[in-house]
Amino acid sequence: MADGLRERRSGLAPCDFEAVRLDTHIGRVPGVESVAMRSDLARFDCRNNRLAQWALELDGFADAVRSARERYGASRIGVFAGTSTSGILQAETAYRRRDPDTGALPADFRYAETLNTFSLADFVRRYLGLEGPAFVVSSACSSTAKVFGNAARMIAAGMCGAAVVGGADSLCSTTLYGFHSLELTASGPCRPFDAGRDGISIGEGAGFALIEHEGGAGGAPRLLGIGESSDGYHMSTPHPEGAGARLAMERALASAGLAPGDIDYINLHGTATRTNDAAEDLAVCGVFGTATPCSSSKGAIGHLLGAAGINEALICAIAMEQGFLPGSPHTRRVDAALRCRYLIDNVASRPRRVVTNSFGFGGSNCALVLGAGN
Repeated sequence: MADGLRERRSGLAPCDFEAVRLDTHIGRVPGVESVAMRSDLARFDCRNNRLAQWALELDGFADAVRSARERYGASRIGVFAGTSTSGILQAETAYRRRDPDTGALPADFRYAETLNTFSLADFVRRYLGLEGPAFVVSSACSSTAKVFGNAARMIAAGMCGAAVVGGADSLCSTTLYGFHSLELTASGPCRPFDAGRDGISIGEGAGFALIEHEGGAGGAPRLLGIGESSDGYHMSTPHPEGAGARLAMERALASAGLAPGDIDYINLHGTATRTNDAAEDLAVCGVFGTATPCSSSKGAIGHLLGAAGINEALICAIAMEQGFLPGSPHTRRVDAALRCRYLIDNVASRPRRVVTNSFGFGGSNCALVLGAGN
C-alpha cells in the first residue's frame, strides 16, 4: 500500500465482479479467489474471511500477535472487528442454488461461519489463538473505526491487556446494486472533493492493528483519542451542516487533550458524493479552519465501506512513518465551493498527529486521533 500511495497509483478499475453489469469502477483485490483457507478453519471459507486471513499474514502481524500472546496470555487479548458485508456473497451464491421444489438453501451453506457478522471475529480469534473478549461492530462505514474505541475502553476497564482491532468487507452484488439504486455510484473512478464528482467507487479490503495497554514497543503509531456521535439525521444522507461529524472530531480532540492546531493532517471520509463532501467540508472547517492539509484515500482504494476505518487509519500510520501526506488520485480540480486545504498531489512532510474520519449511514460518526511513535 505504501508504494502505491507514494506513486499515486489507483486500484480502481471498471467493474468486472462476477455477473454484475454496472457502469462504474470498483476496488477489487486481485487473487482473493485463490486464497487457501487454513485447513482447520475451512468451515469459515468465504470471500470476507479470505481477505481477513490474507491481512493477518501481512507485514508480520500474526507474529506480532503471537509475541503479545506470550506477554499477556491468550485470555487477555481481545478481538474487536468491524464489517458491513460479512459473508453476504456466500449467501447470494447459496440462494442461487436453492432447492427448486422446497426453496431450501443448500446443505453446505454455513450461516454461522460465513454470513453471521460474528463470523469475522470468531475466525480471527481462532486463527490467532486468542481467548479474550470478542465482538463485531456493524455500523456501516464507521465500523472499523469504532472498534478502536471499543478496544480502548475494554483495556481501560481492565478486561484485557491488548486487543486486535480491524476488520474486513468484501464485494458482493448486494452492495454494488444497492448503492447503484441509490444513485450513489460514480460512472468512472471516484473523485473526492472534485468539482465534477459524481459518486463513490466501491472497494473491498481488510486490515488489522494491535493495541496494547502500554502502547506497544518501538516506534509504532499510537491511538491518542477517539470521538463518536450519532446524529441520526437521515437513513443515508449526512446532516447538511456536518453536525454529527463535527461533534465526533471535537470529542476526539478532547479525548486526546489536543487543540485543532495540534493536528498536522486529516484523512477525510471523502466519499466523492456531492452531499457528503460538502457536509464534511463544513464540519472540518468549523473545527480546524482552512489551513490544515487534508485528503481522501478513496480515489486510491475506493470506498471499503465497513473496512474503510481501519485501512484509512493504516494509511495515516504510513504517512507518519514514511514522511508524506498522500494526495488524491483522480481528483483534478477541487470544488471552489469547498474551503478545506485539499491535497491533490503528495506533499513531503512528516505529520506527528493526524485525524482520520469515518462516517456511516444513519449518522454513525467516528473520528480517531493518531500520533507518531517515539
